[in-house]
Amino acid sequence: MKNQRRSAIRKIAASVFGLTGLAAFGKNLNTKNLSEDQSSNNIIRNTDEDSDQEVPLFSSSVVHNGLVYIAGKGAHFEGDIKDHTKHVLEELKKELEKAGSSMEKVLKVNVYLNDLNDYKAMNEVYLGKFGKNPPVRTTVAVYGGVPGNSLVEIDCIAALK
Repeated sequence: MKNQRRSAIRKIAASVFGLTGLAAFGKNLNTKNLSEDQSSNNIIRNTDEDSDQEVPLFSSSVVHNGLVYIAGKGAHFEGDIKDHTKHVLEELKKELEKAGSSMEKVLKVNVYLNDLNDYKAMNEVYLGKFGKNPPVRTTVAVYGGVPGNSLVEIDCIAALK
């Protein structure tokens, strides 16, 4: 009964909202065909396809109006700030490419540090990763630490074209 109700809700949402409704109700959308939707106003959400959750907590990326929004990436392993920053930037690059963008097309970056004393070392790894024209950036040290014991978390907004 519960699954039938969810199925009915999804069908109603799909008829009202189209692709957006499906994404909002946890349907994983294939991001391989993003080029077809880049110029439209459709919202395309990419979620973790390996997730056990029927409705994910958040999307790893969202494409809307020619922009891609990438959720914060962290590093959840033992290592120093340089190791974590390198890993996070590699994960951002993968997610951007999967969505049809690149590091060179990033417009805005937010950097969340576990400790402001890591600012200089993080910058040593960060420098040059976004091409010759780096994006605007905000960097803060977060009270209470970055979730998941990462020393850094980074999110971004990029253009598709």
